[in-house]
Amino acid sequence: MAYRKDSIFKNVDWWTILLYVLLVVCGWFSICGASYDYGDPNFLDFGLRSGKQLMWIACSFGLATVILSLDHRFFDTYAFLIFGILLLLLFATIFNPNEIKGSKSWIVLGPVSIQPAEFAKFGTALALAKFMGEYTYSLSNRKHFMATLAIILLPMFLIIMQKETGSALVYLSFFLMLYREGMPGAILFAGVCAVVYFIVGIKFSIVPMADEVTPWGEFAVLSLIIILTSGLIWVYCKTGRRLALTILGVGLSGIILGVLFSFYVIPFNMVYMLLVMVGVLFLTMIVFFLRERIYSYLYISFFVIGSAVFLFSTDYVFAKVLEPHQKVRIEVLLGMKDDPSGAGYNVNQSKIAIGSGGLLGKGFLNGTQTKLKYVPEQDTDFIFCTVGEEQGFLGSSVVLILYLSLILRLIYLAERQPTRFARVYGYCVMSIFFFHLFINVGMVLGLTPVIGIPLPFFSYGGSSLWGFTILLFVFLRIDAARYGNSDVGY
Repeated sequence: MAYRKDSIFKNVDWWTILLYVLLVVCGWFSICGASYDYGDPNFLDFGLRSGKQLMWIACSFGLATVILSLDHRFFDTYAFLIFGILLLLLFATIFNPNEIKGSKSWIVLGPVSIQPAEFAKFGTALALAKFMGEYTYSLSNRKHFMATLAIILLPMFLIIMQKETGSALVYLSFFLMLYREGMPGAILFAGVCAVVYFIVGIKFSIVPMADEVTPWGEFAVLSLIIILTSGLIWVYCKTGRRLALTILGVGLSGIILGVLFSFYVIPFNMVYMLLVMVGVLFLTMIVFFLRERIYSYLYISFFVIGSAVFLFSTDYVFAKVLEPHQKVRIEVLLGMKDDPSGAGYNVNQSKIAIGSGGLLGKGFLNGTQTKLKYVPEQDTDFIFCTVGEEQGFLGSSVVLILYLSLILRLIYLAERQPTRFARVYGYCVMSIFFFHLFINVGMVLGLTPVIGIPLPFFSYGGSSLWGFTILLFVFLRIDAARYGNSDVGY
């Protein structure tokens, strides 16, 4: 048994553990700064958030040690069982009578509150790795792909039912892993297009063009659909490149002639003209598919009609599906509404805090914005503004470099795995960390919507810290077994 443990701790990737410890320690000091009240210098007091976080950190170190001591086969063998248990927890949480800040995602056990959604990421990653690691699995198999989507979307749906949209969106990060495993880039492209359509369609839907009849939003998106369709034909239909050029030439010519006619002859709503062009484009793709039996034309026809339907459904989604506070946040982010004392308050105060830090920062515990509590949630979702104010541009850069190093290290570890199970899980871990970092920092800087997700190892809270620790150290335990040793290998 002693030999087994020595081998595990000898083979574990200590560089990643070092990055983990540095981030956790830096995070604790940031929480001290964010939660500090003048006259309360005792950061070890368990009655304060700094003291509680220190206790969570100590527990997470113990948790990491336990995970590294387990047999690596445990995670492969019980992946689906772990996933099932966590799904049951998510389902039970929906009916939880305890509501915290409008969310029912917490289970309250006396003085301790636990958020199962944070642990479900680890369970979902394990289930994906187990399912995709099967010898007969193929991402190109339609049944396998649909089952993979079900594993991702089921916990997302349960979390949305808990009114925790931010945590649910994190599960979209698994599509980065699917792309690495062979998912067509067209699916990611379609996702990017959906975001662009939504932003342009919503932001400019009520902005008229110079003819005072045509709305800019619909005009821009429908024109973009025609241009992108010609590009897709060029890339995916090698025999249809002449068709792609024809569609692009005819489409642009029709758009230009329509603009000139509406501006200088008789104003008319050019959206109807573009809808006719998109309809003709859809029928053209169907005809070429039936004639040449090339499925790329069929998929492109889905893209054309799906893009048009999505565009005209955005208004309904924005007005009827999104919660009022979500609508206001998007309007503020897109510059459609100025609400510095309401929905835009958090971001504005965060920007002020970061900007006031300058190059070198104001120093530990010397941040005025955070000490005077101008920034709400400054030790949880907006913890990065404390780093910017107290440590300045240089300190913030060091923190971002540490995160970048961790993400690059995880990619390196994932690529060296001898099994698909290990590689898939590794990329799941990397994708989750990347998504949290990108959205959280972007949220604090006003570049992404405020959706309320923590910054890994920095934000206050035991659930998030434990969830990220389990996620990371399960991968380190699996990685430590890659050598094929009878005690620690595959």
